[in-house]
Amino acid sequence: MAEEGFEVPAPHEHAVEHAGAHGDEFSGRIAVMTAILATLGAIFGYQAGSTQNEAALMKNDAAIKKTEAADVWNFYQSKSNKQNLAELALTLPGVDQDKYKTDIERYKKEKEDLKAKADALEAEVNTLNKESEEEMHHHHEWARSTTAEQIAISLAAITLLTRKKWLQWLAYGVAAAGVAMAVVAGLH
Repeated sequence: MAEEGFEVPAPHEHAVEHAGAHGDEFSGRIAVMTAILATLGAIFGYQAGSTQNEAALMKNDAAIKKTEAADVWNFYQSKSNKQNLAELALTLPGVDQDKYKTDIERYKKEKEDLKAKADALEAEVNTLNKESEEEMHHHHEWARSTTAEQIAISLAAITLLTRKKWLQWLAYGVAAAGVAMAVVAGLH
C-alpha cells in the first residue's frame, strides 16, 4: 500500500525519528564510537588472519625443507654403505685395489657434499620454524587487540542501553588499550 501514499509506521520507527529529531547527542556519540571501533576491529582482525596465514606458510615451507633434508641424509647413508662395501672389498684377495680405493675416495667426497647440503637444509628448517613462531606471536598480538575492540563495542552497546557515563569511559579505555596493543603489534 505504500505506493498509494498510505503507511503505518511501527512504534520503534516513531521512537527513532523522535530521537533523531531532537538530536540525542549521547546516542550519536556512542553510535560513532561503535562504528569506529568496528572498523578498527576489522582492520586488526585482518592483520591477525594475515599473520596467522604467513606463519602457517612458513611452517609448511619448513616441513618441505625437512623432507628434502631427510632425502639428502638418506642419499648420504647410501653413499656410506657403498663406501663401507668398497672398504670391505679391499680386504678380499684378488680384487682390483686401485678401483676400490678410487671408489672410496669418490664416496667420501660425495658424502661431504651431501652433508653440507643436508646441513644447509636443516639450517633453513630452523630459520623457517623460528620465523613461523615469531609470526604466530604477532598473530596473538593482533588477536588480542581485536578482542579488546570487540569488548569495547560490547561495552558501548551496554552504555547505550544504560546511559551510564562510567561505562562509556570504560569502553574508551578498553578501546585505547586495543589500539595500543595494535600499535605494538604493528611495530614488530
